[in-house]
Formats: sequence, structure tokens, C-alpha cells
Amino acid sequence: MEINNIFSVKNKIAVVTGGSRGIGEMITAGFLANGAKVYITARKAPALIEKAKELSELYGGECVAIPCDLSTLEGIESFTQQIEEKEEGIDYLINNAGAAWGEPFESFSESGWDKVMDLNVKSIFFLTQKMKHLLTKRATLEDPSRVVNIGSIDGLNVPAFPTFSYSSSKAAVHHLTRHLAAQLVSENITVNAIAPGPYPSAMLGSAVNSDYSEIEKRNPRKRTGSPEDIAGLTIFLCSRAGAYVVGETIASDGGIVKTAGHNLG
Repeated sequence: MEINNIFSVKNKIAVVTGGSRGIGEMITAGFLANGAKVYITARKAPALIEKAKELSELYGGECVAIPCDLSTLEGIESFTQQIEEKEEGIDYLINNAGAAWGEPFESFSESGWDKVMDLNVKSIFFLTQKMKHLLTKRATLEDPSRVVNIGSIDGLNVPAFPTFSYSSSKAAVHHLTRHLAAQLVSENITVNAIAPGPYPSAMLGSAVNSDYSEIEKRNPRKRTGSPEDIAGLTIFLCSRAGAYVVGETIASDGGIVKTAGHNLG
């Protein structure tokens, strides 16, 4: 029952997609700070490799960069193969890589639809499928392996921006989480999702010109999310404390979804 045991991720092996910036970097930092080994992937190799080196030094841990494009099946298979060459099994798969796209309804493009759906939904399904055997290797009844999918409150609410494929993709992530949870729970793999609200990131920053003051004002908690918020929730789901949680989508949004219509002045 001691906190160091019940929330421990020490000596675990995690894979975090899109782990070089934003929410993915925050989750990676949380794992590294608490003794887990982390593999991160993103498309831009130089930035990814530099980030892995920086995080390894910062937290005295082992962060390994594997550049890959997870929007294609070839990229997913290549990434899985590279993990297989380094590890017999993994404990956690954090499906965080994602893309957004905004265009007016009348001119919304097929490429903007497909790009988002391929990375945000298709890649989660196929990466989990391809990595299942790695997740089962280290899983037990008492300590299952974990898959955590990063959704969004835009998949729970209707967003203000014309991001039709993004909101649809995140709603799909939440339902896919339940479906995968039902499929994998008997093999000692639990699947859950986190639906973040506003966190400082390149994705949100580009939508608000990196000025979060209005978003903070409108948030019930009067701030954006912090690294501790998202890393703490992910660690909870991956540790002994979260081993009995299955198929849930947990909003981490300062109260936006559950207090809509209240305290937004």
C-alpha cells in the first residue's frame, strides 16, 4: 500500500508515440523521472534524437529515439520491428501521436480528412495490433500491460474550431478504446484513454498564436494543463493503482466537459 509501490513504474518499458513534444514529451518525462525506460517516435529524426538525448540527461534515465512515420502500415511495421530487435516485451504502449486540421466546412479537403484519420485512428489500431505480442510477454494477472490512448475533449464536446476530422477522430479513439479493452482484457492487457483539454503544445499553440490567456480565463481551473497533470494521470493508469481500470476515457481538462455552462465567465 505504500505510495512508492502502488504508483511505481520503475524498471518498466514504455513506448510513447509522438513523444518528442507536447503531451507526449510530458508523459515521457514522467516515466523517465520515475525509473522507466522509454522509446519515443516521431517523423522528424533530428528533433526526436535530440529530444531523447536531452530527456535522458535531464532525468538520468534511458530515452531511446526511433524515427518513424506511423501514418502508414509500413511505418508501423518498421517501428514494431525495431522495438522487437531491442526488447523481448514492453509494459506500456502510449498511443499519443496525432495531427489536427482546420478548414471551413464548405472547403474542407479530403487530404485534411485522411491525414488526421490515418494518424489519429488507424495508426492506434494497427500499432496496438502489431505490438500485442510484445505487450503479452510481460503481462500477468496482477500486473497487466497497459495501452493508453490519447483522445481529446474535442471528441466529447463540439469544438469551436472547424476541425471536423479531428473531433471525429478523437470520438473514434474513445470508442476504439472500449472495443480494444473488451478484446484484450482477457490477455492481461488493459486499454484506457485520456481526453486532454487545453495543454500547451504546438498543436494548440498554432490555433491561438501561443497566447493561452483567453483559454486560461475560460477554464474552470483558470489555467492550462501542466506536465504533472498528464504524466500523473498516465502513471496512475500504468501503475498498480490503475490495474483494475478498464475501457475508461478520463478527461483531464480542468473541468470543461463536466461543468459546461458553469463558471465559464
